Amino acid sequence: MTGFSLPSVAIPATLLQTNGGKREGEIFAMERVPQHAGHETALDLLNRPEAFFPFRPKKDGTGVLLVAKARTVMVSVPRTDPEDTDRLSAAKQASLEVTLADGSKLSGWATLELPEYHSRLLDYLNASRDEFFELATADHKHIVNRAHVLYVRPEDIAAQ
Repeated sequence: MTGFSLPSVAIPATLLQTNGGKREGEIFAMERVPQHAGHETALDLLNRPEAFFPFRPKKDGTGVLLVAKARTVMVSVPRTDPEDTDRLSAAKQASLEVTLADGSKLSGWATLELPEYHSRLLDYLNASRDEFFELATADHKHIVNRAHVLYVRPEDIAAQ
């Protein structure tokens, strides 16, 4: 094995898998990406085509685990990066409640960056073939696996 590796950034994260267990630790994102300034986001990382991603648990000392995305329900990361105000000014925010396959619920908002004629919450959820979408709360970004969502309920009339 060679010593070659790409520069990465450790991001504190909480991992929720299909077995119901939550684990605190870190995910590792690329230091640079071509699609935007700054390091790779958790959403970018989870929507890459690879089936696994690196996760280092905080407590159990097992070292880095290669986690299957298909068995990942959600990854939550702290909101640390400032929002891109120019991007947000052109987007619409929709409040929603997500009910996961285990019956748990999560409320927050999604940023809809879609053409005006396709800017409903339904359009946002169906517009992408990516496995994961982002749900924001005051202090976290929750990256949710679409395959583990039972349903989504709009919490504001404008999003419907």
